[in-house]
Amino acid sequence: MLDIREFAQLDQLQTIQDLFSNATGLAAIAVAADGKYITKGSNFTDFCMKYTRGSELGAMRCVQCDNECTGTYFCHAGLMDFSTDIMVQGERVGAIIGGQVLPAPPEEEKFREIARELGINENEYIKALNKVPVRSEKTIRAAAELLGIIVNLLCNFQYDRYVNDHRLKTFNQELNSINKNISDAKGHMSDLHNTATMESILAINANIESARAGKAGVGFSVVAKEIGELSKQSTEVYGQIERLVDEIHQSVEKIKELG
Repeated sequence: MLDIREFAQLDQLQTIQDLFSNATGLAAIAVAADGKYITKGSNFTDFCMKYTRGSELGAMRCVQCDNECTGTYFCHAGLMDFSTDIMVQGERVGAIIGGQVLPAPPEEEKFREIARELGINENEYIKALNKVPVRSEKTIRAAAELLGIIVNLLCNFQYDRYVNDHRLKTFNQELNSINKNISDAKGHMSDLHNTATMESILAINANIESARAGKAGVGFSVVAKEIGELSKQSTEVYGQIERLVDEIHQSVEKIKELG
């Protein structure tokens, strides 16, 4: 399960959210898939937060709207709200929610009735209501859709960059590991060369000693000859391996330059 907090740059999301709210008057806030807020609320109104949600019945109805309503919709208090899922790789990782705007100038008596029903001081409720932005329904729906598109594009871009950065980090780690192994291999090759050289010296010494021994050293001479042949073959094989190691090292260096 993807966690938006692991890959999203929340400061950028906050900036976009704040600019959106300042430009449109709509409130906005982002939440993760677990429902926890990941940005600070922008342009939230006292009408909703202090009064409507401040009452027990109003809060219960607001939570019901939050849980059941999607898209752009009318809340129980007569304002328009919105909720747009943030989707990454086909998985819901969060949502951008908000609204708290009026689609038309309010009918005061209607909201006085709501205040009485929720047990809120009518005059204070109306005073807070008059501070709520008024936008046409068409504007509200377009603004909410635009914010959803922008936030989804941003989060998908940030996820792709996060994945690519992780892959590049792993790639570089593997390259470093390969370089270390190459270096170790070269060290072992040097040891093998030294061994082959010693084998060659032993073969020469064995031939000398067999010659001194005359007929008694004939068998020893055959063994010495075989040791010499093995030493020669080993030197050739070690040389081929060393060339291959060098070629691998050069390829790795070219890949690092591309990175």
